[in-house]
Amino acid sequence: MKAVLQRVKNAEVTVDGESVGKIGEGYMLLLGVMNGDTKEDAELLAKKTAMLRVFTDENDKMNKSVLDIGGEVLVVSQFTLCADVKKGNRPSFDNSAKPDEAKSLYEYFCSELLKNGVKNVETGVFGAHMQVSLVNNGPVTIIYDTSVWKK
Repeated sequence: MKAVLQRVKNAEVTVDGESVGKIGEGYMLLLGVMNGDTKEDAELLAKKTAMLRVFTDENDKMNKSVLDIGGEVLVVSQFTLCADVKKGNRPSFDNSAKPDEAKSLYEYFCSELLKNGVKNVETGVFGAHMQVSLVNNGPVTIIYDTSVWKK
């Protein structure tokens, strides 16, 4: 799994002009599911996301997690994170998991965030054309790739 996590003041995703997911302070997370990803990848990524300490404490050090601040997470599926751009100028998406498998792991990842203590997890609409807006806080942006953790 690949993910781009941004610390935000707020974020929202809309489909056809209607809000389908909206959060206050927390994380906006774009999630790409790769061929070969498993429930174990989703579990590890959810745990890492919940425990990541990038919110500031009273000494202005990044020392608090989304759990510590009672924050929320907005998860948006984004198969384009799986793009391979080694050859040519048009990305290949052959590394992306098939839609049924990707949707299942996406939903499982969201449920694992809740299991790991995140108070509210909002989502986009899997496979839809979405518009995402956010107020990045910092900015703080973290890139996750579970394939690196398997080595």
